[in-house]
Amino acid sequence: MDLYPLARPLLFAIDPERAHELTMGQIDRAAACGAMRLLAGAPVADPVDVMGLRFANRLGVAAGMDKNGAHIDALQAMGFGFVEVGTVTPRPQGGNPRPRIFRIPERRALINRLGFNNEGVDAFVANVARARYRGVLGLNIGKNGDTPLENALDDYLICLQRVYPHAGYVAVNVSSPNTRNLRQLQGGDDLDRILDGLSQARERLTAEHRRRVPLALKIAPDLDEEQIDVIAAALPRHGFDAVIATNTTISRDAVAGLPNGQETGGLSGGPVFEASNRVIAALRARLPQPYPIIGVGGVMSGADACAKIDAGATLVQLYTGLIYRGPTLVRECTQALARQAARN
Repeated sequence: MDLYPLARPLLFAIDPERAHELTMGQIDRAAACGAMRLLAGAPVADPVDVMGLRFANRLGVAAGMDKNGAHIDALQAMGFGFVEVGTVTPRPQGGNPRPRIFRIPERRALINRLGFNNEGVDAFVANVARARYRGVLGLNIGKNGDTPLENALDDYLICLQRVYPHAGYVAVNVSSPNTRNLRQLQGGDDLDRILDGLSQARERLTAEHRRRVPLALKIAPDLDEEQIDVIAAALPRHGFDAVIATNTTISRDAVAGLPNGQETGGLSGGPVFEASNRVIAALRARLPQPYPIIGVGGVMSGADACAKIDAGATLVQLYTGLIYRGPTLVRECTQALARQAARN
């Protein structure tokens, strides 16, 4: 039952951030009373083993939808095969001033400059611990905006230690365009320092908790071939288990001249689809064949989800597509991915 086309004009008539808050409250209520099954349909069973984990199906919700890990059970009830929440930072931070989310309906796109707004890792962990969901849960970690770049590793280590006991996998976000200079961590000595420090910490935590939690790196779509070479070489060298490709883009070519197209921040949705697929394909050509790539960016249909796999992804995530298509997009994508997997 697709009621979202009736609700969307009402949601699009109010501030995007307020609409998001209202929507998350509604899906919590729908999941709690069992109504989510009517809205999204029955979950699609398409199990797959990746990073040593069993995923219920190949489609996940990307980080950013639930920054504080407060809606995990509701998101899972929509039919996702895995859920990723965050990005979380060691200390609470309000993020950038409002307004900071802008719709571009002509391109089924959003621009956000939220700036890692979240309640901090202690509140995040408390929310995660309360969730009943026992599927694969990705916990996405970042650094505080006022932490100097040379001290970024300290923030990532604080977050890793706190979230580790609760994570199916940990995603390391070095690619948001809304934290000053963060993307510098995607290359050279900075990247090696972050990956090596987290890898060493993971070994200590593995011994402490007697459980090895996979680590994934989330990267940007705005990378050239040389930068992709560096990342593809560094990930296996430091023992990272997966790469998430990609975050939002700073390019404005696809939205030039449109209302809100000039706003600063990260552009998501339709315009990032091809850029994301380019990075996925480049990584697939450089990484060992079984190495997991989680493809995200511009998934608006089942065909889009399958195109991520065709480009070289192992799993797929979406976020902005939900804002434009609603919960039925999840079932459309999971069914398409299951059919694709059966053919292959």
